Amino acid sequence: MTDEQEQVRVDKWLWAARFFKTRGLASKAVSGGRVFLNGQRCKPSKVVGLNDILVIHKDEVEQTVTALGLSSKRGPATVARTLYQETEESVKKREEQRKLRSLFHAGQGRPAKRPGKRDRRKIKEFIRKDK
Repeated sequence: MTDEQEQVRVDKWLWAARFFKTRGLASKAVSGGRVFLNGQRCKPSKVVGLNDILVIHKDEVEQTVTALGLSSKRGPATVARTLYQETEESVKKREEQRKLRSLFHAGQGRPAKRPGKRDRRKIKEFIRKDK
């Protein structure tokens, strides 16, 4: 699947490396400025080469990866994982962000059960009391 002579568009590479579920989503992300190739914003048709550095912003997560292989076909996740290597700084930053998100959402839990008729009446009474 990898070939050094092959030229692969950045949107195809992102799709093949499984950063995005569809090629259309990858193309929109590149066009929207959420993907940087070698420190510069690029278009979806830009060619990815070996050892190119990509910075990918997806939701709240930022990943910095180095392209180790080229593929224009989407394969199994184990093969896709061999196409890139994430930098250590990126991994540390992602872990810190994950911990912060888990701490932020730690106090917010779902109720043990759905409110019953009595509970709904109390909620309505409480809401109307403010008005």
